[in-house]
Formats: sequence, C-alpha cells, structure tokens
Amino acid sequence: TLLLSLQVTAPFLHLGAVSIMAVLSWPIALHFFRMNKKRQIAVLGLFLSALFSLYLVPLGMYSPCIKEAGTLGPAPTLIGHRGAPMLAPENTIMSFEKAVEARGQGLETDVTIYDGVPFLMHDSTLRRTTNVEDVFPNRTHLDASMFTWTELQQLNAGGWFLSRDPFGTASSLCDEDRLQAQNQSVPSLAQFLEVAAKSSRLVLFDLRRPPYGHPYRQSYINTTLEVVQAHINSSVLWLPSEDRKLVHAVDPELQQTSGEKASIQELTDEHIVRLNLHYSSMSQKYLSVNISTNLYVISQPWLYTLAWCAGAQSVTTNSIHILSRMSKPLFLMTPEEYGLMWILTDVVSAVLIFAIFVFHWRERGLPFWSGSRQTHENGPYSKFRTMSDVWSISSVNVRP
Repeated sequence: TLLLSLQVTAPFLHLGAVSIMAVLSWPIALHFFRMNKKRQIAVLGLFLSALFSLYLVPLGMYSPCIKEAGTLGPAPTLIGHRGAPMLAPENTIMSFEKAVEARGQGLETDVTIYDGVPFLMHDSTLRRTTNVEDVFPNRTHLDASMFTWTELQQLNAGGWFLSRDPFGTASSLCDEDRLQAQNQSVPSLAQFLEVAAKSSRLVLFDLRRPPYGHPYRQSYINTTLEVVQAHINSSVLWLPSEDRKLVHAVDPELQQTSGEKASIQELTDEHIVRLNLHYSSMSQKYLSVNISTNLYVISQPWLYTLAWCAGAQSVTTNSIHILSRMSKPLFLMTPEEYGLMWILTDVVSAVLIFAIFVFHWRERGLPFWSGSRQTHENGPYSKFRTMSDVWSISSVNVRP
C-alpha cells in the first residue's frame, strides 16, 4: 500500500522535500561562513548531494496518473463488497439495497450451503455476524455450512452491526435505518439474486466448498448453478474455479472470472473474461486481449484514483456511497505538465538557495584590502552581520 500511495503522492512529496531543503538552506548558510574550511567542505558536500539527489528523483518516478491528455478511460464500475457494509450489516438484503441506492453497478457476496439452499455468509462460523450464541449456544463453534436453512432463518444478522459498529458509521443511520438493520436475517442466494435482477446489477460471489462429510461436498457446484440459472445468468461473474469447464459447458452465458493471474493462453483456454485480483496486483497487461480486471478491496478515494488511472474496469469496495460521488481522479497530470512542475521546482529552489548563501556571505561582511590597509563594508549588510553576531552572543549568554 505504501508503494502504491507513492504513485499518487510522490510528485507532491518531491515538491515538499525540495521546499524543505530550500528552508533548511537558511540556517545552514547562516553557520556555513563561520566554520573552518574542512567543515565547510563537508557540510556543503552533504547538502548539495542531498539536494541534487532530490532534483533527480523524478527520473525514477512512475505514476499511471501521469498520462497523455485524452487517454484516461472511464471510471471503474463499482461493485459493493458484501453490499454497502458501511451503511448496513454486511451480506444482508438491506446492505445490497443500500449499494443499489448508492449507484453501485455490481454486488459481491459469499455463498455457502448445507441442506440444498445456498445462503450468504462470509465467515466459516456464524459468531461474528449473527446471534447464534443466543439461539444455539452449544453450536457456536460449528461451521456455518452445518446449519439447516430452517435454523438459519431463526438468527438475527443485523444486531451486531449496531452494537459493534465496524466502520464507525452506525451513528449516522437514521432511526428508520437503525430499525431495519436491527431486523435483518441471513438471506439465501435466491433472495440475493432477486435483488440483483430487479435492479439489473452485476453479481460476483465466492463459493466456499463444504467440509469433508458434508452432504453437498460433491454437488455444491451443481446446486448453486441451478439456483443461478433459475434467476439470472448473463450478468453473473462466475468466480469458483472448480469444474469451470463443466460450468461453462452447461451455461456459456456466465462470465467466467478467475481469482489468479495466469498466462494469456491459460486464461483463454479456461474461457476467462475477467480477473478478480487484489489491488496490489493492478496491471494493464490483460487489457489488450479483452480480459477485464476487477480489483478488491478499494475503499479509499486515492486508491480508487490509482485504479482508475491504471485502467481497471471495476473495483470491489466497502465505501460505494463515497466513491460513486467522484467525477474525476484526485490526481491527473500530463507528462508535459509534470515536466514543467519538476523543472520550475528545481530551478526556483536552486535560485533561492543560491541567493540565501550569497546573502549570508555578504552579511558576514567578508574583509577586503585597500592597499596595505584592511577595511570592512559599512553598508546594510554589515548591519545584518552585526545584528546576527549580537544575536549569536546573546543566545550563548542566556541562561535557562
């Protein structure tokens, strides 16, 4: 994340660093002309080395947001990560409806299964996002896929959001939303797909394979596929990698999506049309062969800016209500504009630093000779020198 942030902030950090060097040149020059020659050489060498290194730093900089005018693509499509988890309990119908209201173009979730009914749950257990400890106190440690659909319907999946406030946003909810959040339940995959179909949204979901001994361990793919086909198909990004060729043969309209990088040939053989990757893996490598890229989880505007400039087609986000309001990247500059900024920064700072050193050199009132008689300047710079010496002596004599 730090290295990625530098792709956005580096041009401004460079400007700030050069400005700091210009400011530091004042006290350095103030004491420089009071040093002996050896110290002067050492101090000046270190200062100029640091300064010229900063001047040349932009040669090694890279930012996708420094690009030719007119080459910026459209804003990445926003896919709500488990809905809108900053506005409602994650993986609930309310959360997905909030994502739709916030103008998200896609919905992402996590699916598991027990008795033939695929349902939404991210964690391996129910403890974090339901009141399973109250309803089934002796089964809290069990895998979520070991609960029947009838049992799951007895659980509350929203109360935890208000009590734990995972994003610090619960206080911003109105009374109506708080009441609605308090009464959320665990939704089925079918209910989720109905929300997506009604609003014509993309669907992306992880499908967790049941543990050994589970009644649907071998057939969970087919069972899930049947539910998907019964509701929507062309707008589903199919992420599970198991039996991918079989799934494609059964329903070629599903958009095959891979969670791993691979060679273009391998992706083509698997009928992959989209990659679902962590934001640290953003790349334009696959765009030339019409393989789109979705990046997760991007919730900060600066990171969304970087993904936008890098050409990502979509991002999965927790802050869909914030990113949907961005009409342009936070930072965008042409190479010519950046070059001008770089040159002006270096030239102005160099002139300023040179002027500061000359000023202090004159302030010290360096002696000159007139025949055999030594004289000193009596102009305004000698007054600066005198005031500086008085200040230095006073500083030494002051006691705390």
